[in-house]
Amino acid sequence: MTEILSTKNHHRDAANMTYVYPVISRRAGGVSVGVNLNPNHACNWHCAYCQVPDLKRGVAPEIDMDVLRQELNAMLHDILHGDFMVRRVPDDCRQLCDIAISGNGEPTSCKRFDDVVSIIVEVMQSFDLAGDIALRLITNGSYVHQSHVQRGLALMAKYKGEIWIKVDAVTADDMARINGVKASPELLLKQIKAVAKLCPTWLQTCMFAWDSKPPSDKAVTAYLSFLQALKDEGVPIQGVLLYGLARASMQQESVHISTLDKDWMRAMQAQIQQLDIAVKLSL
Repeated sequence: MTEILSTKNHHRDAANMTYVYPVISRRAGGVSVGVNLNPNHACNWHCAYCQVPDLKRGVAPEIDMDVLRQELNAMLHDILHGDFMVRRVPDDCRQLCDIAISGNGEPTSCKRFDDVVSIIVEVMQSFDLAGDIALRLITNGSYVHQSHVQRGLALMAKYKGEIWIKVDAVTADDMARINGVKASPELLLKQIKAVAKLCPTWLQTCMFAWDSKPPSDKAVTAYLSFLQALKDEGVPIQGVLLYGLARASMQQESVHISTLDKDWMRAMQAQIQQLDIAVKLSL
């Protein structure tokens, strides 16, 4: 039986392809065509809520550009000219919203990231989609200083590009616990500045309870102060994508995390809005 897609299932093998997979995205609002540059399940971060099984530290492998092009062509043809929507997608989600460079690790760790973006744009143009639907990148921003990544982001900006950069926490201790990485708010601020200068950028923030307790007042205050600092420095972010847990974590830290109360999330949304920053909430 053909599996019907849902927001609860983002399996990367949903189309039996190496790099390309379809999902229904809560935040995009319909069908998103994912491009997975990390089929080796390798990432330089280790987020507690990550749903990738067998996650390991590392970078993206060499990408077979011909296979990527063929798979993206085949997927878009099935969605736009075949019966994919009827076979795989619920009635109320049957619209193609974006192509999202995402997957099982940090996509900008790909050594040919700019070439990947070029291929995606080429295929989008062949279906008259370039500039019509969004081309999104979901990233932790840690490779934005590299020239080939910057070239890719600049090209994305020309074709309705959009960056969703992870900002789940802003203190060193919280980033170590939640994202499994040694970082500082100063580094995070520098990365967001670099990304936002190249392409329209949203902050992507996942919030959840840890050992049944919501984020501390200290963590919330630090997060809101970080947003205010972005405003004060004139960093042109589009806003915040605030969301909670939707799929089960495959990491050992999963025993600590759980979904926050909806009222807590709405209150967090309101606090961000009070800073005059746009926020989209996905519960």
